Amino acid sequence: MTEVGTHETPAAVEALSDPRRFTLRQRILLRIIIFVGNGFIRLIGPTLRVCVSREEGAQESVGQRPLIISFWHACIIPATYFFRDCGIRVMSSNSYDGEYMGRIIGKFGFVAVKGSSSRNAVRALLGLRRALQQGWAVAFTLDGPRGPRYQVKPGPVALARSSGVALTMFHIAVEKAWVLHTWDRLIIPKPFSRVLMRFGKLIAVPAGAREEEIERYQRELQGSLDRVRVFAEANVSKVGAAEFPVYNRT
Repeated sequence: MTEVGTHETPAAVEALSDPRRFTLRQRILLRIIIFVGNGFIRLIGPTLRVCVSREEGAQESVGQRPLIISFWHACIIPATYFFRDCGIRVMSSNSYDGEYMGRIIGKFGFVAVKGSSSRNAVRALLGLRRALQQGWAVAFTLDGPRGPRYQVKPGPVALARSSGVALTMFHIAVEKAWVLHTWDRLIIPKPFSRVLMRFGKLIAVPAGAREEEIERYQRELQGSLDRVRVFAEANVSKVGAAEFPVYNRT
């Protein structure tokens, strides 16, 4: 990897913050970032050679729902394209970065629910729980919005306990990519790159789990995310071989 410096509809975006709170310059930049980000993902996405790999006991299909999905913030660009038009609800922060990311993913059929680990977390979790009750999948970029990188936060496990919906997790490794000098080391795939997406085994959290058990499930989720990341990064160069066939999503 090479390191470098640094159709939206009203129904597609839920609880987005009022853009008028930004300056005129920020609003102009917001439009440019959304236009460029949407166009780039749509241009690069179809060229990627993607393989989907699963641990034993993992989800059976990419579109399976309801599930509580966890992944790292670095994977958000390839994940946006691959999970497009699935109606996944995603917690999105109230920051400027969260604003443009929420609007970009909205163009790919995601629904942004405003909140983060530090602000409006309870309201966002209630919104995500309601989405699960309606049969949707929800997703967390677990180390967002500002890190620490590759460190699980408690939201998904708490949501799994209260909703009765299982946890799933994945990592996307990209063989050839630009990696930004940002806190998350954001991955921007290069055209025609090999991509390996690895799903981990589902984790069910009992409704009556005590606090010490919650901590154990959180450690299990951390271990699963670490494991699928190591696997994906070690095997991405094999995509296209018999063991790792290219996935054709229609």
